[in-house]
Amino acid sequence: MTTIDRDASGPEDLQKLHNDLAEVWANPAGLKALTIVNHTTLGLRFMVTGMAFFLIGGILAMLIRTQIATPDQGFLTPEIYSQVTTMHGTVMMFLFAIPILEGLAIYMIPKMIGARDLVCPRLTALGYWCYLFGGIILSFSMVLEMAPDSGWFMYTPLSSSEYSPGLGSDFWLLGITFVEISALSAGVELVVSILRTRTQGMALHKMPLFAWYILAMALMIVVGFPPLILGSILLELERAVGMPFFDIAGGGDPVLWQHLFWLFGHPEVYIIFLPAAGIVSTLIPVFAGRPIVGYGWVVFAITVMGFISFGLWVHHMFTVGIPQLAQAFFSAASMLVAIPTGIQIFVWLATLWLGKPKMKLPMLWIVGFLVIFVCGGLTGVMLALVPFNWQVHDTHFVVAHMHYVLVGGMLFPLMAGLYYWLPLFSGRMPSETIGKWGFWLVFIGFNATFLIMHWTGLLGMPRRVYTYDTGLGWDVFNLLSSIGGFVMSAGFAMVLIDIALHFRYGKPAKTNPWNADTLEWANKLPPTPYNFVSLPPIETRHPLWEHPKLPQEMEEGKHGLASADHGRREMWGTDPLTGKVREVIHVPSNSWWPLFAAMALAIVCISLLLRWYPLAGLGAAVAVVFLLRWSWENGAHPKAAPNANVTPGDPPLHSRTMDGPGVWAMTTAMIANGSFFLSYLFGWFYLWTISPEWRMPETSPLSLIALVIAGFALLGGAALMEKSVRGLRKQQERGLAFNFYGAALLGGIQFALILWVMVRANLAVTETSHDAILMVGLYYALLHSALGAVLSLLQGLRVGYRYVGLHAPFEPVVVAYFWRYNVVVFWILVVALAVLPRVIGG
Repeated sequence: MTTIDRDASGPEDLQKLHNDLAEVWANPAGLKALTIVNHTTLGLRFMVTGMAFFLIGGILAMLIRTQIATPDQGFLTPEIYSQVTTMHGTVMMFLFAIPILEGLAIYMIPKMIGARDLVCPRLTALGYWCYLFGGIILSFSMVLEMAPDSGWFMYTPLSSSEYSPGLGSDFWLLGITFVEISALSAGVELVVSILRTRTQGMALHKMPLFAWYILAMALMIVVGFPPLILGSILLELERAVGMPFFDIAGGGDPVLWQHLFWLFGHPEVYIIFLPAAGIVSTLIPVFAGRPIVGYGWVVFAITVMGFISFGLWVHHMFTVGIPQLAQAFFSAASMLVAIPTGIQIFVWLATLWLGKPKMKLPMLWIVGFLVIFVCGGLTGVMLALVPFNWQVHDTHFVVAHMHYVLVGGMLFPLMAGLYYWLPLFSGRMPSETIGKWGFWLVFIGFNATFLIMHWTGLLGMPRRVYTYDTGLGWDVFNLLSSIGGFVMSAGFAMVLIDIALHFRYGKPAKTNPWNADTLEWANKLPPTPYNFVSLPPIETRHPLWEHPKLPQEMEEGKHGLASADHGRREMWGTDPLTGKVREVIHVPSNSWWPLFAAMALAIVCISLLLRWYPLAGLGAAVAVVFLLRWSWENGAHPKAAPNANVTPGDPPLHSRTMDGPGVWAMTTAMIANGSFFLSYLFGWFYLWTISPEWRMPETSPLSLIALVIAGFALLGGAALMEKSVRGLRKQQERGLAFNFYGAALLGGIQFALILWVMVRANLAVTETSHDAILMVGLYYALLHSALGAVLSLLQGLRVGYRYVGLHAPFEPVVVAYFWRYNVVVFWILVVALAVLPRVIGG
């Protein structure tokens, strides 16, 4: 499909077009505002909620600085201090940094790539509600004085029942797992939206750099977050049921938790940094007045950094006793990551050098970022050296380095982006005077706080100690650091006051007030829910610089999809590489189902916390019902697509094709699922080979024959799904419902066989980690067999309702991908759990 343009025939038609779009994309008011799925509203909700948690985390930080400002301080008790330090790190890392950057991406990405919304808006809404409810549950632990106190990294055995007998660790494990659902939802959403909904002509090499950074961040979330979810599940099972995954006496190993945590934790540093660097790469060309130097080099650096970040997790574990060869490898890899980081820094400096920089307020924060982040990078190279790391590990030096990297590398660019896009949010310009006061207070206070903490760390002050004796040489430096912390807090208070006043007293902004080059500034200020009246063809990386009249043309309906009388929310579905138009994507409208599903999951979380397992099971069942009911309004369902007619010359609706965005969403979700599964296999083989008390029985308790029969049933179901898809591709739908029901039946047989294997095995899950981890693997297979059967059954029912068939062949392709994943994973599981133990023994 080539460029698709059209003109409204006159003022009356143009006004009707605007009215139709406003009606179709309208955000309801009152209680129904809870049903909104529009990315603009949800992005703002993510960011506002993230700022609320930032304030909570900041208050906790000031409590810490007050407690250790002077020696022998009794401001906080040791118990409360441990809770405060744990919750400060937890709130800042899990409830502020990731969600607010995801919120910014959710808000900005469709506007930058010329789309009207994200491709799965209800998934975004589910992610927000999970984030909000998970954050509330976790924060409520502080009100009850039952907050976790084992550190934001929850190392075992300190976080296990023996040393943390209360509910604190459970609040952390369940709340964080709930929040991680939100992060994964946003990750899947952003990957698919960037790859498949860019406006026509926007090939990958013409995509804004910010979108490249967000694509890398989202893919890293998809791969990097499942290890922590697995670790949290295993630790909660150990605490609640007694499965000894991390207990040496039962064949477990507490170091396994560190591996699973840092498999997530180190990529998270770059997940936080990449969007911030994307802001820098977006703003510097605008204020330098020229295109960025080395676009291709930046893309290369983003890609390399994303890959390398997954090979660095052990550099957080240099002191746990790993072999010297491993220390050498991870030390070298830790220093290697400085190369892609250095490429980006030199590109930014070269762009400023060759341009004519304007030192506006956003650029002030960018300069502060460059200074602080480079310093943090230098101390990072120091910590990559094993002998030096041994000396300063668990001291204030590490705390200072982490804040230089995370606050300097994320918060300063975030503030720059906030001020830069503030006119887009509000239609008003920021105050240069108040904003500069806020910047200088933050910049001076930050360096006064954390630069000095490097020195106290070198003097030997350990982190997480609630007090210290006088005469150790730390007194004056801690006092100065605490004063700096309060100065920094005053700076952030100034920024918040500035923003609050801005929405009422700010100077109205003109169109494209910064003379930017990217499409988000083609919106009205503030933007409409549908972003663009018409979707333009893009043949350049700098559309607003090369075509200044483009916003006016888009507003006049002179480009693609300039109609809405069909009642659908539409945008282009384009080729992931070339940006050529493939189909018209119709996205779902406002719905209660995401909120209801999140509320049911919240009930599950609270019930597990209180050990009300029957209620947790009921809540899980209700959540499944809500999710399945949500999935019913899909594809050719009347509420999803009121009619299938398209404007002459436009491609078909995505639900009438066999390669819509749902296929990409399923594939991306299965990547996350595969990361979870590989983390499970890592844990299985790690304990098998490393744990000093690992006990494997001479004969496997699992019935290999039953598992093999279950595997063949799975293969039969998958074959029926593939037969259905091939038939639809050949324009044949005879026996379609029969195939789906047959696949569901075979999935049910697999489910029954796995359940029989579990019961017959009679595993002692509370006595040995071997049996406990076998049980987790069997439950994983059981869940997937049940889900495959249910999805196939629903497909059969949808054929009867005429929601699936030759006229709408899309959904069976998506379900077939899930069956393919099940086949591969189940047979790997059989080999790992039932075959290898018989071949090589314990």
